[in-house]
Amino acid sequence: MPVTEKIAAITDKIVKRSSASRRRYLDRIEKARENTPRRARLGCANLAHGFAACGPSDKAMLREGAAANLAIVTAYNDMLSAHQPFERFPEIIRAAAREAGATAQVAGGVPAMCDGVTQGEAGMELSMFSRDVIALSAAVALSHQMFDAAVYLGVCDKIVPGLIIGALSFGHLPAVFIPAGPMTSGLANDEKSKIRQLHAEGKVGRAALLEAEAQSYHGPGTCTFYGTANSNQMLMEIMGLHLPGSTFVNPNTALRDEITRAATKRALAIAATGNEYTPIGQVVDEKTVVNGVVGLLATGGSTNHTIHLIAMAAAAGIHLTWEDMAELSAIIPLLTRIYPNGKADVNHFHAAGGMGLLIRELLGAGLLHQDVKTVWGTGLDGYLVEPQLREEGLAWNAAVKVSGDRAILRGCDEPFDRTGGIAVLDGDIGRAVIKSSAVPKDRHVIEAPARVFHSQEELQKAFKAGELAGDVVAVVRFQGPKANGMPELHKLMPPLGVLQDRGHRVALVTDGRMSGASGKVPAAIHVTPEAADGGAIAKICNGDTIRLDAVAGRLEVLVDAAEWASRSAATADLSGNDHGVGRELFMPFRSQVNRADEGATIFRVN
Repeated sequence: MPVTEKIAAITDKIVKRSSASRRRYLDRIEKARENTPRRARLGCANLAHGFAACGPSDKAMLREGAAANLAIVTAYNDMLSAHQPFERFPEIIRAAAREAGATAQVAGGVPAMCDGVTQGEAGMELSMFSRDVIALSAAVALSHQMFDAAVYLGVCDKIVPGLIIGALSFGHLPAVFIPAGPMTSGLANDEKSKIRQLHAEGKVGRAALLEAEAQSYHGPGTCTFYGTANSNQMLMEIMGLHLPGSTFVNPNTALRDEITRAATKRALAIAATGNEYTPIGQVVDEKTVVNGVVGLLATGGSTNHTIHLIAMAAAAGIHLTWEDMAELSAIIPLLTRIYPNGKADVNHFHAAGGMGLLIRELLGAGLLHQDVKTVWGTGLDGYLVEPQLREEGLAWNAAVKVSGDRAILRGCDEPFDRTGGIAVLDGDIGRAVIKSSAVPKDRHVIEAPARVFHSQEELQKAFKAGELAGDVVAVVRFQGPKANGMPELHKLMPPLGVLQDRGHRVALVTDGRMSGASGKVPAAIHVTPEAADGGAIAKICNGDTIRLDAVAGRLEVLVDAAEWASRSAATADLSGNDHGVGRELFMPFRSQVNRADEGATIFRVN
C-alpha cells in the first residue's frame, strides 16, 4: 500500500531540503566503490600484514584475493549484559563465512559504556560523546581497506547510532547489523519502580534496593524495558538493517545462533563481490529515515533518538529536523504499551506479535514506505515474517496477523493514542521534547512555580531536606552538551515521582537528557539553546510560573514580557566538570558540539 499523502509530503520535504548534501554523499560512496576487493591493490607488505595471523585456509583465500572478506566491528565487553553475548559471535561468523566460501575478520572493537552503570556518576558526562568516539573507532577499524562488507555487533544507547555513523562513512560497503537480543524477563518493571521510590523516601534500605535491581538486571542480554537500547534494535529492523524478526530473540539460544549465521551469509551475498550489491549508503535514504521516525513514534520509543536520528541521518547527507518529527508525531498512532509506557517488557511485546505485526499494521495504514532497500533483499513488505527453527534448519514463516495481547500491541484501527509517543515543545524558554506516551493524560498540561537547580544532586538534597513540597516545575539546567556532555538525569525521577504520588502537580524542565526510561513525570528535556550556550532557560528564577503544555506543544514562562526581556542569563561554575574519570580528554568535544536539535554531534552534514 502506498504511503498517505501526509507521509509522502513530509518525506518529499526532507528530500528537497537534503538534495545537495545527499547528492554529494552518494557521489562520494560511488567513487569509493570497487567491483574487485580493494585489498588486491594493496602493496605486498600491506596485504601480508592483513592476513598474517589467519589460519592456512583463510590465509590462502585472502592471498588469492577473489573471495569476499567480511569485517566484524564489535562492541563486545563482558561487563555489560547487553554486549556480553557477542563474545561468541566472531567464531560463529567466521564459520558461517567459510561455509559460504569467504573469510571474516574482527576488524576492530568500539567502546560500549552503559548509562545504567554511570547514572548519577561523573562517567555519565562521557556518555553522549561516546557515540561520536564509536563512529571514529568504527572508521579506524575499516580504514585498513581489507573488507568487502561488514557486520556490526552493538546494542545499547550510543553504540548503535555511533556504529551507524561510522558505517555510513564507509557507505560503499554493505552492512548488516546483528543483535544479541534481550535478557529473559525478571522482576516486573512496575515493582522495580515502586522499590526505587520507597528507597527515595527512606522506607527501604540499600540491600532491598540492590536485590530488586539484581532481580531486574539478572543475566545476559539487553535490559528488557523499552529504553534507548531496545529502541535502537527496533530501529535497525524497521530501517531494514536487521534480518526480519531477529531483533528480540533471546541470546545464547539455538535460534539466535542460526540468525547470526544467516545474517553473515546475507552480508556476503550483498557484498560487491556478489550479485546483490547493496551498500549501506543506499539503504539509509530519506524514506528509510522516515520509517525509523515512524517506528519510534508508533512504539513510544526513546527520546534519545530525537537526537540520534538527526545525527545518523546527517551521516548520510540527510537533513532531518525536530519539525519533521513533530509533523509525523501528529499523524502516527501509538500502537504499543511497553514499560515505561506500560507494564509489559520487550519479551512480552515480541510474544504478542512483535516487529512483524507492528510493521504489518503500519504498512497497511500507509504509514511506512514499503519501497525501500533492505539487507534482506526485499522491500519492507519482506519483513512480515519471523524466523523459526525446524528440523531442516532455519526458516522464515509469515508473522502473526492478530495481536496475542491487545494490552501490549494493537492495530492502527484501535491504537492506544491517535498521535505518537513523542512531542516537540516550543516557547520562550526554548525548544524541547517530551515523551508524552509515558505520562498520564491528566498530566499533559502542568502549570506551577519553578524551583531552579544546577545539578540533580542539588535537587536530591532539597528533597531529602523537605524543601520540595507542593506543586513545582523543577528546572535543572547547565546539563547540555556544551556544559557537561549532556548526561542522563534519571536520579531525578524517584524524588519527583514521590512528589507527584503525594498529589502535587510536578514537571521537569532541563537541557539535559532523560532518555527512553523517562517515566510518569512530565519532562521537557533537551531544551535548546542550552543554558551554557546562552539559552533562555538560564533566565528562569525561583518562583516563576512555568507552563508545560504537551497538548498544544508549548513550553513557556509566565512572566511579564518586559521583565523577561530585561533579565540577564544566570551563569554557573562548570570547572568541576573539566577533570576526572577522563573528562579532560573530552573538552575538545564540548567546544565543537552542536545543539541537541542538530544531533549534539561534533560531525556536520557536508
